[in-house]
Amino acid sequence: MEYVKLNDGNQMPQLGFGVFQVSDLSQAEQAVSDALDTGYRLIDTAAAYDNEEAVGAAIKKSGINRSEIFVTSKLWVDHFTYEKAQQGIEDSLNKLGLDYIDLYLLHQPYGDTAGAWRALIEAQKAGKIKSIGVSNFAPDQLMNLELMSDVKPALNQIEVSPWYQEGEAVGFAQSQDVQVEAWAPFAEGKHNIFSNETIAEIGQKYGKANGQVILRWLLQRGIVVIPKSVHKTRMAENLDVFDFELSDDDMQKMSSLDKNESQFFDHRDPEAIVSIFGESLKALRK
Repeated sequence: MEYVKLNDGNQMPQLGFGVFQVSDLSQAEQAVSDALDTGYRLIDTAAAYDNEEAVGAAIKKSGINRSEIFVTSKLWVDHFTYEKAQQGIEDSLNKLGLDYIDLYLLHQPYGDTAGAWRALIEAQKAGKIKSIGVSNFAPDQLMNLELMSDVKPALNQIEVSPWYQEGEAVGFAQSQDVQVEAWAPFAEGKHNIFSNETIAEIGQKYGKANGQVILRWLLQRGIVVIPKSVHKTRMAENLDVFDFELSDDDMQKMSSLDKNESQFFDHRDPEAIVSIFGESLKALRK
């Protein structure tokens, strides 16, 4: 396993395991148990995934030393005030059954991000969180947070895949010494990503599948990546990407695949914000 060093001095594995959309608790617990058994040491969850309890249960029964497992969770926007964020942090700790969380993120760039960020900073100082960061923040939103706080985010978790390569956002974060982490690296299989001919031709050179080529491409861009699977064989395949390196020519071929469009929704679109986050933001006024 390769590691990256965050701007606060903490280290995290560069390849991890995500549990987004695994809301069935028994399935989520089994998936995390399988991932840990396969060799993953970075587990990514969130309050909004409704499976923090399952993640914590799998970690507890794994028998692996807590210091060897890097746990990430995220605060949802319905807790984006200073006081509600404090409660959200405690809720995550209790559901996970942990004394501390290795990395805790503001899940979206909406609501009272300043108040919520202040709560994260205080929790970090209290030892409840080791590193703090954000998710889905565009470059201007990331800079805004940097300017209004003395504590810079350690990481920004954003959508990055061959179809949506986010060159500007990745480059800006890296220029600010903010680690980039990719969610949905496989774009949930859209546009036949697992059978794409260009990726497959690259993979044939190394004896690797499309998914492995994609993960290697992201790793070589200096990006942390958290693929998801509930199948142990696929988990093992996704982890088997440290024994080859893409050539500069192959990296260029991967760059040529960029569709420059989100495969899910535009986080800057007002209608999408209202549709997806509106009720959670309204809850802040109650």
